[in-house]
Amino acid sequence: MKFLYLIIDLLTILIPFLFSFHSKLQFHKMWKPFFLSNSIVSVLFVIWDIYFVRRGIWGFNNHYILGVYVFNLPIEEIFFFICIPYACLFTYHCLNLFFQCKWEEKFEKIFILILSAALLSIGCIYFHKLYTCCSFISLGILILFLKYFANVNWLTNFMTVYTMLVVPFLLVNGVLTGTGIEHPVVWYNNAEIIGVRVFTIPVEDFIYGIELLLVNIFFYEFFKFYFHYNNLKIKSNISIPVKKNRKRNIS
Repeated sequence: MKFLYLIIDLLTILIPFLFSFHSKLQFHKMWKPFFLSNSIVSVLFVIWDIYFVRRGIWGFNNHYILGVYVFNLPIEEIFFFICIPYACLFTYHCLNLFFQCKWEEKFEKIFILILSAALLSIGCIYFHKLYTCCSFISLGILILFLKYFANVNWLTNFMTVYTMLVVPFLLVNGVLTGTGIEHPVVWYNNAEIIGVRVFTIPVEDFIYGIELLLVNIFFYEFFKFYFHYNNLKIKSNISIPVKKNRKRNIS
């Protein structure tokens, strides 16, 4: 079925796109920061994708793609980097409008340190497996960067949103990796992954997916702040320290 990967992309974005115009959600007003951020992140991940395809880390089944290629990648793979982040940031946007899931600062710091340490440790242990090494180590570094250098205040919101994205992720990535179909749409070189799978999904895909979303949200929040989108009743979750001017008493 040549259209399968394309159909997955379109079904992923269909409902979020239609509801973007809902009067209580108005995600269409956030298209400028979204598409600016997504264009930057897509370039980064396409480069990663191209390199891994050339190294034989993963590849694509010709039976499920149209056969149109951009930079040696199926056009559906390019759409993937737009459709998946759009659907996920739409969810992130909606939940932020109605809920603020803040963790205690102390608990958040402990969680971030333990998570980063675990990711970096696993990446180092499996240094000889390229997908495992790159995904785990890069996400560990990214989380530390976001928390302690960029000082973002939306990490706990993201963690909460991600728990709600797991089921759609299992459905989409499940089909892409072979659940319910004769052969996978995307195949993986078993020599470059741990071999632990959730159904048919390599555990590395979960790490890769989290990183894809985190980088998209980081730039999305930056552009929201830069273009003053918090004036649209949608508060930006990027924290920028502001120095207060002290008035001098003139006698």
